[in-house]
Amino acid sequence: MAEAAEARIGGRRNRVVILGGGFAGINAAMDLAKLPVDVTVVDRKNYHLFQPLLYQVALAVLSPADIAQPIRSLMRDYPNIDVLMDEAVGFDLPDQRVYLKTGVELEYDYLIIATGSTHSYFGRDDWARLAPGLKTIEDATEIRRRVLLAFELAERQMMETGTHPPLNFVIVGGGPTGVELAGAISDIAKLYMAKDFRHIDPSMAQVLILEGSPNILAAYPPDLQRKAGEQLNALGVKFRTSAHVSDVQPGYVMVGDERIDAVVTLWAAGVQASPLGKLLGFETDRRGCVFVDSHLNPPGHLEIFICGDLAHVEENGRQLPGVAQPAMQMGRYAAKRIGRLVAASFGSDGTGKDQPFHYFDKGDMATIGRKAAVANIQWPFKGHWSGFPAWVTWLVVHIFFLIGFRNRLAVFRQWAWTYLTFSDGARLITGSQELPGWNAAEDVSAAVITKPLDVASPKT
Repeated sequence: MAEAAEARIGGRRNRVVILGGGFAGINAAMDLAKLPVDVTVVDRKNYHLFQPLLYQVALAVLSPADIAQPIRSLMRDYPNIDVLMDEAVGFDLPDQRVYLKTGVELEYDYLIIATGSTHSYFGRDDWARLAPGLKTIEDATEIRRRVLLAFELAERQMMETGTHPPLNFVIVGGGPTGVELAGAISDIAKLYMAKDFRHIDPSMAQVLILEGSPNILAAYPPDLQRKAGEQLNALGVKFRTSAHVSDVQPGYVMVGDERIDAVVTLWAAGVQASPLGKLLGFETDRRGCVFVDSHLNPPGHLEIFICGDLAHVEENGRQLPGVAQPAMQMGRYAAKRIGRLVAASFGSDGTGKDQPFHYFDKGDMATIGRKAAVANIQWPFKGHWSGFPAWVTWLVVHIFFLIGFRNRLAVFRQWAWTYLTFSDGARLITGSQELPGWNAAEDVSAAVITKPLDVASPKT
């Protein structure tokens, strides 16, 4: 396949197909827009999603439109780029074709596959209905619905019966997503909704993180793990390490033989790569990531680039994390390498075609709550920050990397308003008014409305 790809250079304009409109795909497309190639971007959604801020949609700080931008809008100024809202379902590698779900077939000279990852329930996919994860806008709005609905149902049941189940929120997984979700739930319960209810006290809600490994934020240095734990404790968030969830049921989770009640259970414990990796027929790791060489190519295929969460890339004996920065750099590398192949300029720039991909690690950050975060900074200097300085750094970096000027303004305005007024602007509940395991949600008596409002003593 490498020879076939090189043989086409110098003739008609080369065709590049990009599967996935995430960080890798969008960055690759924007760099390829400057080259004499025809590009087709294919994604199941019509928008690019800024996933690092997805948890803020889930916890009602931001609206979905604040962190999403239509792919067509991003590509409107690039006449050599087409956008298709479709999904790849198969490949013909010898003939270099991609089969799409709608029946469309796309021929390519170069193929970039960057379709990301999804949740992994470690073989217990039946838990997905009871413990949603956080990868998409649909996931975020479902989490928002469940969290906000728990408080609404508690208020309603308190009015009717004078009591309600404990507002226990359990998050399975103590990585960055789990920590961010836990801190945000604590914030909205203790700060933003404290005065919104008459019969319950939202600040009495309990948030618990269950982490299977010995430490939360296991990928971070020990001092930042310790700082994160201190900040979680200050927010009232409890966490348990070496706690392996054995079962998830409506209204509770099991850790071994121990039952832990939960009005809402959220999943942040594991991910698995897009199924396209296995469809390609290449060797994958246990998460479904495709093993690639130093040029992001699967064995024997110079014309195919695997990027982002779908790629198994190791540096210094460790697999690169499935976060935004590696994906962005992989996308740009793939575009640059395609440019060299198309120009047939092997060696002309002093680096040659064998220049390998190298990840430039700028550091990692995780926000824990209002004015609370940890940051492992690698560039432009090295340092470990926590608390307010880390939170401000996290804020600035994430606004900077948002795609679209309008999005940056909207997010900054919303954050500033939330910070100054202690109010959330996106607390909308849509869809079902039921929660798994909540008896009061199964049948709300009309007596709730007809009874006087003093049936239960308001909070003091």
